[in-house]
Amino acid sequence: MNTTTPTTTHTILRAEGFSCPSCVSKIEKSLQRLAGVSAVKVQFASARIEIDHDAAVASVEDLVAAVAKAGYAAHPAAF
Repeated sequence: MNTTTPTTTHTILRAEGFSCPSCVSKIEKSLQRLAGVSAVKVQFASARIEIDHDAAVASVEDLVAAVAKAGYAAHPAAF
C-alpha cells in the first residue's frame, strides 16, 4: 500500500495575449498534458488561470512554460 499522498498546490497565473475564447481551451489542453496537474480552470474575461497540481512534479515554472508553449505569456498572480 502506498502511504505517500501527493500534495496538491493551488496556483493562480495571470496570462497575457488572450484575444478570443478559443484561447481558453488551447491553454487548458497545454496545462492538462503536464504530469502532476489535476485541474485547470481558465477565465477568459479576467485572463486568470487556476491550476491544481503536485508542486513536486509540476513546478510553477513548468506551468508558465506550458502556457508559453501554447503561445501566451503568464506570470504568477499575487491574488
